[in-house]
Amino acid sequence: MQHVKVPQDRIGVLIGEGGETMREIERRAEVRLDIDSESGSVAVDSVGDPVAGLVAPDIVRAVGRGFKPEEALSLLDDDLRMFELIDLADQTRNKNDLQRQKGRLIGENGRTRELMEELTGAEVVIYGSTLGIIGQPEEVEAVRRATKMILDGAPHGAVYSFLERKHNELTRGFDVRS
Repeated sequence: MQHVKVPQDRIGVLIGEGGETMREIERRAEVRLDIDSESGSVAVDSVGDPVAGLVAPDIVRAVGRGFKPEEALSLLDDDLRMFELIDLADQTRNKNDLQRQKGRLIGENGRTRELMEELTGAEVVIYGSTLGIIGQPEEVEAVRRATKMILDGAPHGAVYSFLERKHNELTRGFDVRS
């Protein structure tokens, strides 16, 4: 049994309307979830396929960090799909710096975060002091590197160029027009 802490304002999303989301996670990941809505503690108990059971805590963690339940459940769709969390507070000097860096990562009208998703194919969520990524290993790595570039102060143009190059690498051989 594993325990995952979920922020108070995400408990409702994890449970879903009438417990729908919780039941869907339990069914697909073959686990039992015991959610303490007071403390935000979620006990994850594997009751079926142990491999799916190993993914379940990441699904709960992903929902807790701002992903839609469907996006989090996509971790079960493919063995290579992974969830990674980058703690932005660890890489910023103070609260003001954290806010500024989050602003740079989100971009004007959410454009930077959107481009990260579009050009890598990964799902990207910025919630609280974390940046969450769900995708294939190479997609997650590209977002991780782009995030590091932004946190290190690289101009957005340089980050977009990097993402364009990565996009071309990731999709090479899949272009139906050529």
